[in-house]
Amino acid sequence: MVKLEEAVIARYTHAGHHFELLVDPDLALKMKKGQSVSLDDLLAVETIFVDAHKGKEQSESLVKEVFGTTDIREIAPKIVKEGEVQLTTEQRKVLREQKWKELVAFIARNAVNPQTNAPHPPQRIENALNEAKVHVDEFKDVVEQVNEILPKIRRLIPISMEKSLVAFRIPPVFVAKALNILHAYDMKKQEWQNDGSLIAVVEIAAGMRQELFDKLNGISKGEIASKLLDKPL
Repeated sequence: MVKLEEAVIARYTHAGHHFELLVDPDLALKMKKGQSVSLDDLLAVETIFVDAHKGKEQSESLVKEVFGTTDIREIAPKIVKEGEVQLTTEQRKVLREQKWKELVAFIARNAVNPQTNAPHPPQRIENALNEAKVHVDEFKDVVEQVNEILPKIRRLIPISMEKSLVAFRIPPVFVAKALNILHAYDMKKQEWQNDGSLIAVVEIAAGMRQELFDKLNGISKGEIASKLLDKPL
């Protein structure tokens, strides 16, 4: 169990109400990344607060209303995974540096100079990111950030990602999870079928296609069919 003086706040907000926990910062980060951690080690105290700084506890009835239970062992993972964790300055610095490197590597791997059709060296991309004063979100998906960043650095260096249209046929059982993935991309069209399946058309850079295929295959074990479209919609 983490000491109170070493704990940070994990906060989940619902309809304007705050639900806070005092947690170990390193274990909370691991849990947020999907790793398994011991709740005994994670929690400083087994109490849900409305304001942890003041030691003011949240009402049991409101906890029950929002989470459907008062069992903190069921509630804690939801607060940590879906809420905000006040990470230490050092943790945020490390995460931001990691995400920066991922972004530079991703752009270098997937983008080209349209004037030469050759990739840009990573250092050139990094220089452009710095010159454009790009802010990296340590928690945001790389693909989602790339779509926002490219227009900013395009003013500084010639850069493009050749795009294509890909259609996916998603069985009903996988629709919810698939849409969570596809919403990070440029979805151009959705068509619901009579059997409850969904046809979704996504415009995506050629170099990013395999990554998307891998994500969708990961949730469906290959049951989501895809087709590369020859011409625009």
